[in-house]
Amino acid sequence: MLEINNYNSSILHEISFRLEDNENLIILGENGAGKSTLAKVLSNLIENDKVKIFNENINKMDYLKRAFLVNYIPPKLSIFDEYITLREFLELSFISSVDNEKIDNVIKLLNLRKLENKFCKSFSSGEKQLLLLASSMIHDAEITIFDELTANLDISRLKEVFDIFNGDLLNQKIVITHNLDLAYALKYKVLFLKDGIIEFFGSHDEFFDNKNLKRFYKDTIRKLDNHLVVNL
Repeated sequence: MLEINNYNSSILHEISFRLEDNENLIILGENGAGKSTLAKVLSNLIENDKVKIFNENINKMDYLKRAFLVNYIPPKLSIFDEYITLREFLELSFISSVDNEKIDNVIKLLNLRKLENKFCKSFSSGEKQLLLLASSMIHDAEITIFDELTANLDISRLKEVFDIFNGDLLNQKIVITHNLDLAYALKYKVLFLKDGIIEFFGSHDEFFDNKNLKRFYKDTIRKLDNHLVVNL
């Protein structure tokens, strides 16, 4: 369970919602709406006393306990060592001791074997996103927050990520995305931000009703026969 009560800043205003243990969440909104800021607040990268995880204030947890409970995956991979390999990066993703069998399984699942011993700095933008996903699976926090993970993935890789998001290989998931097809297919609960204010928080079916799509996206998109159609 994750809960935030009346968080305010220069970017976010009166942010309150509650996510139950069995619920995953999609966060939508225009550029500059405050989505990434909200993700950092929820993971305490922006320190605050308004967020609780399993009824405990996140700001009062020690760092190790917080690491087990919540993991923020940024939109871009930051390499602190330009000569670190994919496998070495994944070894650093464990909270405790390294499990080489788990690394092998994740590398196989994401088809990353050819990159295993290559330097991460040489990866394409899409390959770096997959490395972030692999790292999150190794870390295996109770709640993982993905900030635009799928932005640079080709369509086949996007399908692989969808299958992982739609399965049980990860625990509770919060996904920030601009990809409405992905958001629609996942059927998570939806939160829509506009100018730092929660304009919608509710079920997938309610959000993707044509009335709400017109409200949030004007006349640019609509649902037709259970598919989203862009009005060009």
